[in-house]
Parts: sequence; structure tokens; C-alpha cells
Amino acid sequence: MLKSQLYEIELQKQLAQREDIEAGKMKIEWGSQIRNYVMHPYKLVKDVRTAHETGNVDAVMDGNIDAFLKAYLMMMGQKTEDTNNL
Repeated sequence: MLKSQLYEIELQKQLAQREDIEAGKMKIEWGSQIRNYVMHPYKLVKDVRTAHETGNVDAVMDGNIDAFLKAYLMMMGQKTEDTNNL
């Protein structure tokens, strides 16, 4: 009996954690994209969150997104510094 109660408590904790994670996710719909890709008439990839952009669309499509990752991490680092200074 005690084992089943402990199992039920642990299951409830896991469900609560999963709900917290799911609540933080953005919906997959128009307007919630991270990057915009323009391939014609000019080439441009722009990160909506950080405003970082590049004209080398082919490199981004091949997986070279290090510059975008760096821009995002720099932005997040500045946000945490701002909240620590308050």
C-alpha cells in the first residue's frame, strides 16, 4: 500500500514537471518563427530574437548557424546581467 502511494506521489511530481515544460513552449504557428529566410530576389537570413542577419543563406541551410547561436547566447547573457543589476 505504501509503495503504491509513493509511486503515485512520484508520478504526480513528474507530471507537474512535464506540465511546466509544456507551458513554456511556444505554439507552432504563423508569427512564432525564430528565423526568416529570404532567398529571392536577394538572399538574407535574419534571427527575429536577436536581429542578427547574414546574406550567406547557403551556409545557414548547410547547418552553419554558429553566428546565430553566439548572438542568442550574448543576448541571453546581457539579460541575466541586467536582471542581476536590478
